Amino acid sequence: MKINENVLAPIYVQIANAIEDDILNDKLMESSTCYSQLIIAKELKVNPATAAKGINLLVSRGVLEKQRGLAMVISPGAKELIIQRKKQTDFEYKIEELVKTAKQLHLSEDYLQQKISNYYMT
Repeated sequence: MKINENVLAPIYVQIANAIEDDILNDKLMESSTCYSQLIIAKELKVNPATAAKGINLLVSRGVLEKQRGLAMVISPGAKELIIQRKKQTDFEYKIEELVKTAKQLHLSEDYLQQKISNYYMT
C-alpha cells in the first residue's frame, strides 16, 4: 500500500482505494480481517486518525464491518459491492473522459474501439 502525494485525492481516500484494490486482487478475502488502522498508519507514516478515516469510509460503503471484540472484517459480498461502485463511478467517468478527448482530437469511433481492443488483448 502506497500513498501518492502527487494525486489530488485525500490520503484517507487513497487508503480506502488501496484496501479495495487488495480485495479486488484477492490479497484480502471476504469475511477475513482487514488491516488495522495502527498498521496502516505505521506502514504509510500517516496519522492513525487518517487511517481510521479511510477505514470508516469503507464501513460507510458496506465493504468493511465492525465486529465487536475483533478487528474490522471484510463484508461478505464486498468484492461485488466494489465492482458495482467502480463501474458506476470510476469506469463511467474514465469512458466519458476518453470519448471527450477522442472527439476533441477528431478520432473516429472505429479508431477508438480498435485502440481499446488492442489494449484489452494485452
